[in-house]
Amino acid sequence: MQNSKRIALLLGAVILTVGLVYIAFHFIFLNLLVDLWWFHSLKFESYFWLRLLYRFFLSGGVTLLFFSIFFFHFWIASRYFGLNPQPNVSLGRLDKRRLFQRFADTFTSGSVLVYTPIPLLLAIYIAVPFYQHWEMALLYLFGGPSGVAEPVYGYDTSFYLLSYPFYLLVQQELLTTASLLFCAVGILYWLEHVFVPEQRKEFPLGAKIHLTILIGFVVLFAVWGFLLHRFSLLYTDTHQPVFFGPGFVEMRYQLPLIWLAIVTFLATAVTASLFIFSEKHRIKTPFFIALTVFLCVLGLSKVHFIPELIQEYIVNPNPVKTEKPFIQHNIDATLDAYDLKHIKTVDLPVKLNAVDDIKAWSSQEHFENIPVWDREILVDTYNQLQSIRPYYSFLSVDEDRYIILENTRQVNLAAREVNLSKLPPEAQNWENTHLRYTHGFGAVVTPAGQDAGNPLVWYMRDLNQSSSVGLSVQYPDIYYGQEQYTYAIVPNKLSVMGISGTQSDPDAKTPYKGEGGVPIPSQFRKVLFAFYFKDQNLLFSPNITTESKVLMRRNTTERIQTLTPFLHLDNDPYLVLTKERFYWIQDAYTLSKWYPVTQLANDDFLEGKQEFNYIRNSVKIVVDAFDGGVQYFISDSSDVLIQTYNSAYPSLFKNLDEMPFELKAHLRYPRELFYLQMKVYAKYNQKAPELFYQQAETWQFAKVRGQPVLPYYQTIDFGNCNGKGEFVMLNPMTPVNRDNLSIIGMAGIMDTTTCSTAYNPSITIYKFLKDVQVNGPAQVESLIQQDPEISSLFTLWNQGGTKVELGRMVIMPMGNSVLYVQPVYIVSSTNAIPKLSRIIVSIGNRVVMDTNFASAFNRLKQMFISSSDDGNNTATPKGNADP
Repeated sequence: MQNSKRIALLLGAVILTVGLVYIAFHFIFLNLLVDLWWFHSLKFESYFWLRLLYRFFLSGGVTLLFFSIFFFHFWIASRYFGLNPQPNVSLGRLDKRRLFQRFADTFTSGSVLVYTPIPLLLAIYIAVPFYQHWEMALLYLFGGPSGVAEPVYGYDTSFYLLSYPFYLLVQQELLTTASLLFCAVGILYWLEHVFVPEQRKEFPLGAKIHLTILIGFVVLFAVWGFLLHRFSLLYTDTHQPVFFGPGFVEMRYQLPLIWLAIVTFLATAVTASLFIFSEKHRIKTPFFIALTVFLCVLGLSKVHFIPELIQEYIVNPNPVKTEKPFIQHNIDATLDAYDLKHIKTVDLPVKLNAVDDIKAWSSQEHFENIPVWDREILVDTYNQLQSIRPYYSFLSVDEDRYIILENTRQVNLAAREVNLSKLPPEAQNWENTHLRYTHGFGAVVTPAGQDAGNPLVWYMRDLNQSSSVGLSVQYPDIYYGQEQYTYAIVPNKLSVMGISGTQSDPDAKTPYKGEGGVPIPSQFRKVLFAFYFKDQNLLFSPNITTESKVLMRRNTTERIQTLTPFLHLDNDPYLVLTKERFYWIQDAYTLSKWYPVTQLANDDFLEGKQEFNYIRNSVKIVVDAFDGGVQYFISDSSDVLIQTYNSAYPSLFKNLDEMPFELKAHLRYPRELFYLQMKVYAKYNQKAPELFYQQAETWQFAKVRGQPVLPYYQTIDFGNCNGKGEFVMLNPMTPVNRDNLSIIGMAGIMDTTTCSTAYNPSITIYKFLKDVQVNGPAQVESLIQQDPEISSLFTLWNQGGTKVELGRMVIMPMGNSVLYVQPVYIVSSTNAIPKLSRIIVSIGNRVVMDTNFASAFNRLKQMFISSSDDGNNTATPKGNADP
């Protein structure tokens, strides 16, 4: 029987040991070692250790701190156990006293063994939130001032972004710790006093002092909680949708109640301590008075009818006057939180006669950069015409500008990436997936603007990367990109599809020459990688050599998020081609939800539905599509969050000045950020509280066919930089519930006053004067549909197996006029490739459809000359009906 028990215990111990070893190997040792190799391959080994040490020391330090606190107080309490007997003890009770004294001696001498596991468990329980939010402590330790004060209490905004969340966490944990200690130690002393034979009626002095100190800590941390509660008023949303943040009721009623609660709570704590621990001052009346007042104050903070009465009879009769300073606080804070304080507004008068503007824009350079190909349509065209091989695909189309034929040309481009899901099922085997079809190849480039009715123009195309305009890339292989790549092993003994270092033969069998990847020089690493990927083929494949490398985390988003999970990535990384190789540029943001007096963004701005009310485009990330190297460049050094991360990780970030010029020339203003900022500014452009309360100047995104016109990129020559076009983003907006154009927002990165090429992001609002109504895109589209010539052609083209699709309407300022351009595509039911058939151009109330811009502008010029002779206007005067 005993042998069976021993065997069972031994078997259980073996199973437990094997389980612990398996868990430690797979989830600690293996992951840690592979991550170390991977970070080392990217030259981020010091950053890897620094981040690991921060996490270990902060988490371990917090656990050790709380363990020491619990252990110290329990140890002190154990010193008093059974040490308070009466001097005269009867013989009958003396035996009981001696028996208990033995137990007390054993308990006291063995207190280390007794109190070690209990404090450890309590410390881990308390420290769990710190394990989850250890970076919060990192921000607090390395943070500095931002230099910007919030408008209500006057604290530096860095207090809310870096310190306030950490204080909330620490206060809750310390209050819980102090309360647990007071209760546990109090119970221990009470048990001793009740059950130890012949104890004196009075508690030991040391026990009283100990409990007094503990209750003092409870009071201290509770008062700290009340003080922190003041700041929660800055995040109230009770005044929505008018404004966000505290108003008259919060600052004139609720804030005084918080201060009164602090005073009455301190009075209650002091009188309670005197009543409990001092017989000389044991008077009930002060304690009950303080407690009653404190409970009344707490009750007042919970009732709703008093603030409702204040709102009803004091605020509502004169809301602008009573809420004016608080509305101004919300405006100021929101403009700073979303980086909208420095927007430049330009009043743009619209001339009724656009002949001069048409003449100025009749040169070919202006036509070349008007985008007539929508990237959503182009991606299908690219895949149909340029995939070439079944395992290649184009995931998305990017917009950019390059110096082509000595001019700045706006282009569309896309990377030809490998997509193994398109291979036949029988070809989707291990060797093809991991050793043979390892990478994409090259890119295609087309001009953004061209004449209609002609075949699509190509600046770069095909697998030999042919280009009629001098574009070339020495290493066109794309091992890292936007597709969902699996791991690859290169070089290897198999034939690899694609080329490296040559553009002559796309099937050339040349080995991988990049510096990226984790080497596999030994059988030991082979074994570990086989365990890591759960793939035995990696271990037994004869095609892997000692020169082979494992390329892993090849999706750029996954790659960056593994390196820097504290950065939030834009959803639209874009491709840049240089003479040597391709790169991906990824915009990254620092976010926070703790900016005071500012509403949370209500859009699914980034994947993962991040909650935030503060945003900065602080980092530009460059990923080498060939080697996989990652570089981080700080693009907004004024951001307090990126300053803090840069202090914590000094080897991670570089200054933007260190970015190579050929990459810096392709930086741009992020589309998603501009969309968010314009959505916020649509309301917060009204900077005076009176105007903000009236909401008379609120904007909305212009709409076409019921859909909002989202920001789009456009290369514009403003005429003051020697013909150098600026790559900007435009966003037309209309008044709420109206269709006429109100403003055109423009975001760029070049200082047009100095023509400097330095990265200088800015937003300019072109605001139309109210004396002349400017047509919005919906009104222009109505004019298009009403034009007899255009309408008849649309009817004709929508027959016989073809249909007309209207592309994105481009709206841009043109001198003192507004130019509207809309491409017209014809799509055949038997051919998915759309054809650019016509271009519609509109200025004022005039609409022309033609195959090229030169003809369209000439016809428009004749129309305006004729209308001027007839005395007609070219824009709708204020007060006239919408067209």
